[in-house]
Order: sequence, then C-alpha cells, then structure tokens
Amino acid sequence: MGIRVIKTAVAALAALYTAHYLGLDPPLSAGLLAILGVEVTRMKGLRSAFDRFMASVLGLFFASLLFMLLGFHLWTISLFVLFAFPILSRFHLKDGIVTSAVIVFHVYAKEEVTTALIGNEIMLLLTGLGWATVINFLYMPKEEHKLVELRHVTEEKFGRIFQTMAATLRTPSLVWNGEELLEAGQAIEEGIRRSEIARENRVWGQGSAYSRYWPNYFDMRQQQLDSISLMLTQLALVYESLPQGELVAELFEHLADDVKSEVYEGKVDEMRLKLESRFPTMPLPITRDEFEMRAALLHVVHELRRYLSIAKRLKKQKNSLKAAAREANV
Repeated sequence: MGIRVIKTAVAALAALYTAHYLGLDPPLSAGLLAILGVEVTRMKGLRSAFDRFMASVLGLFFASLLFMLLGFHLWTISLFVLFAFPILSRFHLKDGIVTSAVIVFHVYAKEEVTTALIGNEIMLLLTGLGWATVINFLYMPKEEHKLVELRHVTEEKFGRIFQTMAATLRTPSLVWNGEELLEAGQAIEEGIRRSEIARENRVWGQGSAYSRYWPNYFDMRQQQLDSISLMLTQLALVYESLPQGELVAELFEHLADDVKSEVYEGKVDEMRLKLESRFPTMPLPITRDEFEMRAALLHVVHELRRYLSIAKRLKKQKNSLKAAAREANV
C-alpha cells in the first residue's frame, strides 16, 4: 500500500466527517473532492487545489446563469460543457474541469439556484480540497535518502565504465555487454524525477542552493553520460593495443577514482593536457589502420575534455573550498 493511498483515505475520511458535522449536502461529494485533491508533491497539491477551486466557482456561476435563463434541461448541461470547458482550459484551469462538473451536476439535481445552494457547494469545495491540501502539507515522504543512494549508484557505475574503458584499451579483444551504461542511465533518470519531487515539496526556499543541488547534480551526470556514449563509439574503432591507448587508459583509471569526489580535482585534466601536447611529437602512423585508430583515440581525448568541462562547471571547485576553509580558520 503506497503512502499516497493512505493520505487519500485520511483526507477523504476527514472531509466526510467535516461535511457531516457542517450539515453539507451531499457529504459524499466532499470525500470525492478530497480524493481528487491529493497529489504527489506539496506545490502540485497547492496548485491543484487552487485550480480546482477557481474552476469550480467559475463553472458554478456560469452554470447557474444558464439554468436561470434556459431552465434545467439536459441540453443546458451540454451547453455548459460546450462553452465552459474550453474557457477553463484556456485559462489553464483544466485540472478543475472534473470538480467543476461535479458541482454543476449537484445544482442540476436540485433544479434550483439559491444563495443557500451556492453556499453549500462552495463549502463542499472548501471542505474537500481544504482537507486534501492539509494532508498534502502535513506529510510528504523524504527523497533525500533515495537521492543519495542514486548518486552512489551513478558514481559506482561511472567508475566501472571508466575501468572497463581502460581495460578495453589495453586488451581490445575484451567483450563488454554495456550493462553499467544502462544501469547508470536508469539511475540518472530516476534521480532527475525524484529531485524534481524533492524540489516541489519545498514550499519555501525553492531558489536556494540546496534545492538546486540535486537537479544540477543529475543534470551534470546526464550530460556526462552522453559524453561517455560518444567516447565509447570512438573506442569501438580501436581494435589493437597501441602505446597511445595505454596513455589514454591511464586517464580513465584516474577518472574512475575522481568520479566519486564532490569537488573538481583537476588532476585528470592536467594529464589530458600533457597527453594532447605529446600527440604531435609522436611518430607518424605507419599503416592506415593505425592512423584511423590513433585518430579515434585523439577524438576520445577531445571528448574527455568536454566531459571534464561539465564537471568543472557544475562541481565545487577545490581551490574555493580551500579558500573557504582558510577564511573559517581566521
């Protein structure tokens, strides 16, 4: 049984008891509105309750006007649907169409438009949607633990991918099924989804550095995974062991360790720069096959630069952390 089901049951029960206590008619409608109002995040629940309430109030007054002018006929309801639903959608209140229809059908069933009836319908809205909002705000499951777990999974898979890339350069005949690549992609997608939920559960401080941390982190990993995919495409062209391949393998081995660091270390980028400067001084390829494989390796090194630039842009800088530590000790 999911937590959302439990929250929905509690909200519906509270709305039903409240509607009975206030003498609202029919009280079951308050429970239905509470069920519709329970959402997966606090911000989504707040927006949903506002949209449903506004759409229902607007629909109620528009339908009341139609009923008073044209009478209580089935085709009058059709006119209401024909005109009111597109207007509500245009004003971005389409989430409230169902609740609006529920309220309008109540008025049609009573076959009268009175101040008491309109007040009853508005109180049903406040009771049902109000309890849904209260329950949404009272409890939302924490995503922090799962996000940390997904981060560890992502970094572990990245490390294994880099180790496998290094091993492949040293032993081109090595067969790899790419399982870690798929698992890393799944962890990143789940992380992006959960980080968005965590952000929407923070009603205040959504623009803070903390609220942006997880979306930025998994966005960084998604960009880096795309870069890794391009590197793997080039590595597939290297089918013989080369001295240059051994040098690139050393980069990936160091990267497998650095990937778990919260700060941008910069050591691998320094190694990459030295390697790039050595490429022009190396003896020219003897065969066309060697030329194509060395070109693929150079392409890998260039793509590695893009991978590292993503980390440098989005990770904490090691120098800035040292400076902050010095300031703290002053």
